[in-house]
Amino acid sequence: MCGREIAVTTDAEDHAPAELTGAELVVRTLVDLGVDVVFGYPGGAVLPIYDAIFKQNELRHILVRHEQGAVHAAEGYARSTGRVGTVLVTSGPGATNSVTGLTDALMDSIPVVCLTGQVPTHMIGNDAFQEADTVGITRPCTKHNYLVKDANDLCRVIREAYYIASAGRPGPVVVDLPKDVVMTKAPYVEAEAAGNGRNHRSYRPRRIPDADAVKRTVELMARAKRPLFYAGGGVINAGPGAAQSLAALVRRTGYPITNTLMGLGCYPGTDPLFLGMLGMHGTYEANMAMAECDLMIAVGARFDDRVTGRLADFSRGSTKVQIDIDPSSINKNVPVDVAIIGDAGLALDAIMAEWEASGAEPNAEAQAAWWRQLEAWRGRDCLRYKNSGTAIKPQYRPPAAL
Repeated sequence: MCGREIAVTTDAEDHAPAELTGAELVVRTLVDLGVDVVFGYPGGAVLPIYDAIFKQNELRHILVRHEQGAVHAAEGYARSTGRVGTVLVTSGPGATNSVTGLTDALMDSIPVVCLTGQVPTHMIGNDAFQEADTVGITRPCTKHNYLVKDANDLCRVIREAYYIASAGRPGPVVVDLPKDVVMTKAPYVEAEAAGNGRNHRSYRPRRIPDADAVKRTVELMARAKRPLFYAGGGVINAGPGAAQSLAALVRRTGYPITNTLMGLGCYPGTDPLFLGMLGMHGTYEANMAMAECDLMIAVGARFDDRVTGRLADFSRGSTKVQIDIDPSSINKNVPVDVAIIGDAGLALDAIMAEWEASGAEPNAEAQAAWWRQLEAWRGRDCLRYKNSGTAIKPQYRPPAAL
């Protein structure tokens, strides 16, 4: 969509910012936040926002065929770019159709902001045309949600939504926009005045790991005879630097590593220290290593039931360290002995620094024995298959030269 640009002008007499409609405030705030793409499907409650999109050239709209597809497209955008995905849907069925995508984003920790249309504020609760309790419906499947009742709050709320979606453990945030709010005029609030969302009164995730917990972890690593790194999607969410820090620590210690499904890609799959994916769809050697290890270091992994199976028997004899930026994930499924709350990359860097500073080294004899056992399990070649000769198997991988 293209057209003229939305500009904030200044009144010559009092030098106050000229007022914009709520829809124009939404679009201007999105552009100032660096949003370049919005996935959506139009409807009556959000037509003012679509009109505002049409009048500018910086924000591109991608039309989908279903609101669920819009959220999934925004998830793909977020995963591939590392930025927050943006969705625009209308009221009622537009919002309810987005629930599957929002739930998926919440479960997979994907940052998405979904702007939903709503009936005018004075009609909320009257069973108006295409009215739905969007805040109530989406509360269980979002990280946070808002119902904006005053156009003067739009700039602040939208900035907070993008901050909450991306800070800490990422997830989806819904901003419900009544039609009268997006049609009412109000002054634009600059990022500095709105705090860019980062002055949220209650949501301030901890990123720096506790030094004592890091020291305790290094002591356990130095004493371990059968250690194992267990890395999940939190490493990927923490950015490329976290994956590099993980690789550096794993290679420095020589300890084996396994990944969850969401963590695949955070460690090179061709590295000899990598045991393959863990869990019911994982490799024999990875699951046996988890069952027999004496120290498990979980990094950004939530102990999903596809990995743990019966919780009472999961890695029963191991000492457990859990690194996660989300405090609610600590001890949620599996009790751990040491908890490090903070950014995965910063925590891994702190462990590496403490490892080097302490002069710790792996137990060479125990390490050799552990790897002999790991290689014996790996020797089963659990992913092998027989080529039928007449059909291509799903497992088939062509020679590297091809």
